[in-house]
Amino acid sequence: MESIVPYEIRWARPQEWKPAMNVAWDTFLKFEGEDYSAEGIRNFYDFITDDKLYQSFLKGKYQMMVALENGAVVGMASVRNRNHLSLLFVKDTHHRQGIGRALLDTFCRYLKTELGEKSMTVQAAPYALGFYEQIGFHATGPEQQFSGIRVTSMERFL
Repeated sequence: MESIVPYEIRWARPQEWKPAMNVAWDTFLKFEGEDYSAEGIRNFYDFITDDKLYQSFLKGKYQMMVALENGAVVGMASVRNRNHLSLLFVKDTHHRQGIGRALLDTFCRYLKTELGEKSMTVQAAPYALGFYEQIGFHATGPEQQFSGIRVTSMERFL
């Protein structure tokens, strides 16, 4: 779909599911794990390893894009319910290189032009709040906690 040298941004293929979820898990543990209880960490792991989620991806109901460097997944973003950003993770060694922004911008363009969506929403983790604000999201409510996971509801108009 879009390239940022030397990264390729495109729809994920089935064989990229596990590498993408590994990026999500490793990055979550390194940057967000300390903000969550054991319950929250377990719930996040259960979510990304749930076979029902994978089956939804295979059926096209859980859309995911990947950022690739020489064929290896270095970033991933997924959307559920048409316009809700479910996951966005970039390998720690690839932070601050524009990959997260490129994944989101590509998804937002798709949502606007192909699906006619007017906004994207996200439940932002504490670590990611500044990033989301920097790229045009705004908080729509205070931080909440459920099942050991802390998030702030945010929205970005397309």
